[in-house]
Amino acid sequence: MNDWAPCFKHVRYAALALALLLNGCKKKELASAVSPPQVSVIEVQARDVPVSFEYIAQTQCSQLVNIQARVNGFLERRVYTEGKLVKAADVLFEMDAKPFKAALDEAEAALAQCQAAYEVASMNYSRTKTLTETKAMAQKDLDDARGAYLSTAAAVDQAKAAVETAKLNLSYTTITSPVSGITSAALQTDGTYIDTQNSLLTSVAVLSPIWVNFSLSENELQKYQSERANALLRTPKDGSFVVEIVLVDGSVFPYKGRITFAEPSYNIETGTFLIRTSVENPQGTLRPNQYVRARLRGAVRPNAILVPQRAVQESSKGQFVWVVNKNSKVEMCPVLVGPWYQDHWFILEGLHAGEKVVIDGGLSLQPGMPVAVAMQEAPESQPATSSPASHPED
Repeated sequence: MNDWAPCFKHVRYAALALALLLNGCKKKELASAVSPPQVSVIEVQARDVPVSFEYIAQTQCSQLVNIQARVNGFLERRVYTEGKLVKAADVLFEMDAKPFKAALDEAEAALAQCQAAYEVASMNYSRTKTLTETKAMAQKDLDDARGAYLSTAAAVDQAKAAVETAKLNLSYTTITSPVSGITSAALQTDGTYIDTQNSLLTSVAVLSPIWVNFSLSENELQKYQSERANALLRTPKDGSFVVEIVLVDGSVFPYKGRITFAEPSYNIETGTFLIRTSVENPQGTLRPNQYVRARLRGAVRPNAILVPQRAVQESSKGQFVWVVNKNSKVEMCPVLVGPWYQDHWFILEGLHAGEKVVIDGGLSLQPGMPVAVAMQEAPESQPATSSPASHPED
């Protein structure tokens, strides 16, 4: 009997320990059942949110002027530096002017000869007219004098025109830029004889204003029109978007532009149509054929609902959010999401102002589960950038 006593003693201790362990587990289960999970919640607010639309774009010079020689002759020298900016009236090329100066001298001499003949004919006509009136000369003499007078007057006009032509030809030997812009390479070298076959010398591209072109697809336009028809998007009056140019390093170009042209028809190869923006570029920072991004500002999503992206979850039936009802229990609310910006979604359908949406702690929730709510401030209205279509001319 005494040999079994230690064994019974150990059994009693084991039973006591097991009872304490079971009791602790029940307390934990009870505590877990009593304490609802804590979630972070925001109250949905409907507000007007400014939005912008961003597109890949390419620059284009607003005017490309071909510089051509107007007269035939030898190209004496190139004055400008290739690839540099020039101003209107800056000299680009000079041609050999000596033949044209000689032609001008010859035309001026011919004009002086004609003017002398005209003065003689004028005086002769005046005298003959006086004598004819006194019957001292016949009417035929007056007619002859008048004919000579008119003929020499016409010769003077013709000689004057020849002088003007010679002056123009001489002026054409100094070739200037008609616009301010950036020059391309010279196509002819010094000493080349220039005629109609090789009269193109270079070109000047106007950089200010510069055009920024981007394209819209048919799907983008359809989405834009649908959102506007359903009052989900409000655009500026007359499509007067403010256009910002975003450079490759992410910086914003200091000058803003306006949409000046929309191609009326689609490109049959790409299914898109062209939108043109005009932007001032006084320092020539933007160059033709440069890739940038065009950001259109001025649109507003009226009465929009904006929630953090982490609040939206995915199920087999689509996207949804958890909404806390007045009894502090969660309900699954299907939503239709729209464009997004940074860490927020626009909710197009499913939520209304005043509803409380779970943004943190919603991964383990079940419908009807009570929760402990920690309220947070709703996201601020801030300009959002998205990629739905925007056809500014509609």
